[in-house]
Amino acid sequence: MPPRQDIVEVMPERSLEVLSQEEVSGLLDATAGRQREILRRCSLAVLNVGSATDDTRAILEQFADFQVEIVQQDRGVKLRLINAPADAFVDGKMIRGIREQLFSVLRDVVYVSSKQAAGHFDLGSTAGVTDAVFRILRNADVLKTARDPNLVVCWGGHAIGRDEYDFTKDLGYQLGLRGLDVCTGCGLGAMKGPMKGAAIAHAKQRILDGRYVGITEPGIIAAESPNPIVNELVIMPDIEKRLEAFVRVAHAIVIFPGGAGTAEELLFLLGILMQPANRDVPVPVILAGPAESEPYFRVIDRFVMTTLGEAAREHYRIEIGEPAATAALIRNEVQRVATFRHENADAYYFNWRLQVDSAFQEPFVASHESMASLQLRRDHDPHELAVHLRRAFSGIVAGNVKDYGIRTIEKHGPFELHADREVMQALDELLAGFVAQKRMRLSGAYEPCYRLSA
Repeated sequence: MPPRQDIVEVMPERSLEVLSQEEVSGLLDATAGRQREILRRCSLAVLNVGSATDDTRAILEQFADFQVEIVQQDRGVKLRLINAPADAFVDGKMIRGIREQLFSVLRDVVYVSSKQAAGHFDLGSTAGVTDAVFRILRNADVLKTARDPNLVVCWGGHAIGRDEYDFTKDLGYQLGLRGLDVCTGCGLGAMKGPMKGAAIAHAKQRILDGRYVGITEPGIIAAESPNPIVNELVIMPDIEKRLEAFVRVAHAIVIFPGGAGTAEELLFLLGILMQPANRDVPVPVILAGPAESEPYFRVIDRFVMTTLGEAAREHYRIEIGEPAATAALIRNEVQRVATFRHENADAYYFNWRLQVDSAFQEPFVASHESMASLQLRRDHDPHELAVHLRRAFSGIVAGNVKDYGIRTIEKHGPFELHADREVMQALDELLAGFVAQKRMRLSGAYEPCYRLSA
């Protein structure tokens, strides 16, 4: 282990290298108050690379003495880190990729805070939320206008088995050989595997500008620290804008095995794709895994059919094994998306045509009251049921790994979810499988943060 760092000062790169005095003053103002704690937590997550726990509270307690300060200087700013995790350094010098991610955190926290304070984001309308998502991604230089469609979003759990991890890496490798880039939630497991495989393939193909985009948000980042392969990190303000960012930048979406967070992502996506307005918008969705994961996908498929109906299954296909064949299929689907956008004069880099209902954009804060009030009944329209199911899984994620969720459960006991008989049976089967397969938590014994009730 390298020696623990007490105080380290780090110089920025890229967009924060040259700042005016007025810009520096604005930056200092934007990171005061609540934003200062967000900056500290996100910075800690980036520096705590390779963490073996996904318990946000435990991480924050372990590094309670960590602090980050912005230091003003004539030519801009630098960051002063106090008691930073040692694994971010080699021979006393910060790993360059981690340094880039650290200043990506500063960039995004400052940008969102300043725009919200100035009233530049209209978060009261669906178009305004989408515009905010676009602006954050553009400010982070994620929207590449000169590239043909080739960005594959990969979702999946951080707590997966070795066979599943190897499969994500193999599929990422096959995607990379075909010139495709990868975007994930930036953590470990099914988020790291595709990037690692693609990076090796890009090296073989002499692709020097391969993209490994990681999209996260402050509530989850400590439990899913960005893996070192990520070379474009974006911090969205909340989970809903993070999910919309994924579907807006994706040219295809691959879903690997996962737990409650992966179920939340799938329900968010299906709820959008089932809207009549999106019927003709191509968004290829592939559920993929090794042969060992076939029972998992059967349960997922049965859950979707039971809750959202047969029509929801039309929006995805399941591919078991054969990473090369699956990657070839994805490459063809990406080309289909490219053709559609070219013929309709759509942007290649951001899916403006996709309609996202306000119910999927409104931030959901999990509490015992909000979770108990969810309407998990089949007599709802499938689109509306998808909204409530997505929120249920979002609350379970909060109770599993987010600091405020863990503390809420400890204080008041498990969240209670009310559902009709069919939905409750489907939920029970799915969640019990997640627990049995150890998909809910990466570390420690898992105690359910939820209780199902009729």
